[in-house]
Amino acid sequence: MTTETLSKPEHAVEERDRVTIRFAGDSGDGMQLTGTQFTKTTAVFGNDIATLPDYPAEIRAPTGSLPGVSGFQISFSSDDIRTPGDQPDALVAMNPAALKVNIGDLPAGGLLIVDADEFNSNNLKKAGYETNPLEDGSLKAYQLHAIEITRQNELALEGMSINAAQKFKSRNFYALGLVLWLYGRPLDTTIRWATQRFARTPDTLEANLRALRAGHAFGETTEMFHQRYEVPAAHVAPGTYRHISGNEATALGFLAASVLSGLPLFYGSYPITPASDVLHELSKLKNFGVKTFQAEDEIAGIGAAIGASYGGHLALTGTSGPGLALKSEALNLAVMTELPLVLIDVQRAGPSTGMPTKTEQADLLQAMFGRNSDSPVAIVAPSTPTDCFFMAIEAFRIALKYMVPVIYMSDGYLGNGSEPWLIPDIADLPKIEWSYARPHDGTQFNPYERDPVTLARPWAVPGQPGLEHRIGGIEKSGQNGNISYDPRNHHEMTLARAARVAGIANDIPLLEVQGPESGDLLVLGWGGTYGAITSAAEAARREGKSVASAQLKYLNPFPRNLGEVLSHYKHVLVPELNNGQLSLLVRAKFLVDAVPFNKIAGQPFKIREIQQKIDEVLGLRGPYTIEFGPGAAPQPGGDS
Repeated sequence: MTTETLSKPEHAVEERDRVTIRFAGDSGDGMQLTGTQFTKTTAVFGNDIATLPDYPAEIRAPTGSLPGVSGFQISFSSDDIRTPGDQPDALVAMNPAALKVNIGDLPAGGLLIVDADEFNSNNLKKAGYETNPLEDGSLKAYQLHAIEITRQNELALEGMSINAAQKFKSRNFYALGLVLWLYGRPLDTTIRWATQRFARTPDTLEANLRALRAGHAFGETTEMFHQRYEVPAAHVAPGTYRHISGNEATALGFLAASVLSGLPLFYGSYPITPASDVLHELSKLKNFGVKTFQAEDEIAGIGAAIGASYGGHLALTGTSGPGLALKSEALNLAVMTELPLVLIDVQRAGPSTGMPTKTEQADLLQAMFGRNSDSPVAIVAPSTPTDCFFMAIEAFRIALKYMVPVIYMSDGYLGNGSEPWLIPDIADLPKIEWSYARPHDGTQFNPYERDPVTLARPWAVPGQPGLEHRIGGIEKSGQNGNISYDPRNHHEMTLARAARVAGIANDIPLLEVQGPESGDLLVLGWGGTYGAITSAAEAARREGKSVASAQLKYLNPFPRNLGEVLSHYKHVLVPELNNGQLSLLVRAKFLVDAVPFNKIAGQPFKIREIQQKIDEVLGLRGPYTIEFGPGAAPQPGGDS
C-alpha cells in the first residue's frame, strides 16, 4: 500500500501597481460587510485605498431582483490614488442579478468570479436571463471562474447546529476568504474583527470563521487559478493612519471643533439617508460631552439646534436634500437672529425621494437661495472623505467668528466612501476663537452692535443681567435691538447681513490651482468631483495639454481670487453631478463662458469621462456624451 503526498499547486504571482475589485450580490448577501472587511485588511497592509459603496435604493427589494443588487467597489494601490477606479479589474457576483447589473463595467479579460449555485432557473428568470450566461458563451471575453460557493460553504459548516438560512448568510465570508488569498491579503484583520463582533453569538462566529478559512483554503489548493496578484504597500508620509469614511470624518471633525472651542456640541437631527451615519457616530461620543437628539421631524431638529445656539452651545443639525427644504424656514430664523449654526447636507439624488442611496450635487442652488427674501449663509464643501474632518472644523470656525449659519455640503459619495486618514496632531489644528457678550455697567446693551471687522453681533447668552434683548424672526433695530418696521433700518440690516457673509472672503484661503497658472483650460469643480477632476487634468498634462484644475471648498463667498484665476484660461470646464448649478453661478458672477459638464446618474464621474470632455473643449475630438451601462432595469413595485 502506498501513500501519496498531496502538494499545493504552484501559483504564479503577478505584481500590479493598482487593482480595483467590485463585490456585488443581493442586498442580504453582506456585500457591504465583505467590501469593508477587505478594505480594512488592505488599509492595514499599507496600500492607498478608495472605496465606493453602492446601496440599493429599494427597501427590502425582492430577493434576486435587479433593484435589490448591492455593490462595493474598492481600488487599492502602491501609489497615491483619488478615486475608487473607473472600472473593476475583478468582479465577484453572488447571483445572476448582480452579474446582470455589473458585467457591463468589467473590461474584456477581467476576472469574473460567480457563485454557480445561484444560477438556477428561478434566479435567472428574476434577472431577465433567457439562458444561463455561464453556459451560453456570452461571458467568453472574461476570465470566468464559476465556483459552487454555496455548496462549498455548506460543506465547510457540516456538523454545526445552525439552520440552512444561517449557513447561507455566511457564504460572503467564503467569498471574502477566496479574494483575500487571491490578492495576497492576510486573514488576521478579519478574524480579529469577527471575534469581537460575534463574541456573544459563538455559533455565528464559528460559521463565519470556518467559511473565511474554507474560501482561503479553496484558493490555495485549487488548480482553477493559475496566478495570484500582489499590490505592494504604498509609500506614504510617516504617521498613524486609520481607515475612515466621509461621514465618520465629519462626525470626528465636529467633535474636534467642540474640543478646540471648549464649547459643548449639540446635534439635533432626523434620520435620513445618507446623513444618518453622522447621527450614529456622534451618538457614540457622550463621554466627550456631545448631546445628540433624534427629533420627530426635520423642523424639530433644526429648531432644537437653534435653541442650543441661543443657549451658548455649538449647534449642529444635519439632513439631506428633502430635509434641507423642510429646514429652510427655521434656517431663515437663524439668519434673522444672527446665531451661529452649522447645517450638514449630505446630498443625494432627487428631486423628492429620488434615488435616496445614490449620490448627487444638486442642492447648491437650494443652499444659496432656498429661503425667502435676502438671507445669505456661508457655504463650505469638503472634497475628499478625509477633508470632511477639516472642513467640519472650518464650518464652526466661520459660524462662531461671524455669528452666521453655515451649510456644510457633503454628498453620498463622500459620506459613504473611505480612504486612509493620517490622524492629525491636535496641536496642528486651527484655533477656534469666540466670546460671549459681557454686561456693560451703565450702558444700554445693543444686541446688534457689530464688530467693525467681521460685522458679527454679540453672542448674548440668556439669563445675564444687563444683556436682556429681544430675539425672533421679526426685523430688529440696528440701534437698540427693538422690533422695527422702519424702511431705512430694514434696508441697512439686510445689507449688513449680506456684507457680513461677503466679508468672510477675506478670511479664507485663496483658490489653489494644480497645473499651469494660465493656459488653454481650467477644470473647476467642487465637492466629491475632486478625485476624478484632478486625475483627469494630470493625465491631460502628461499628454502635453495645457490643462489645470481647481477645487472650490468655499462656495459662499467664493475665494477672493476666483475671478482672477478664471481670467487666466481660454476655457473653463465645470463638471458637476447636477444640471449645471456651479457653472450658472460662475457665469452670473464673473461673466465667464464656463462650459457645464453634467452627470445626473446617481454615480460619481469616471476619470475617462472628464478626459473625453477635456479633449472636446480643446477641439481634439467631437462632442462627447456620457455613456450609461445597462444598470438595474425598471421593475414593478413601489417606492422606497
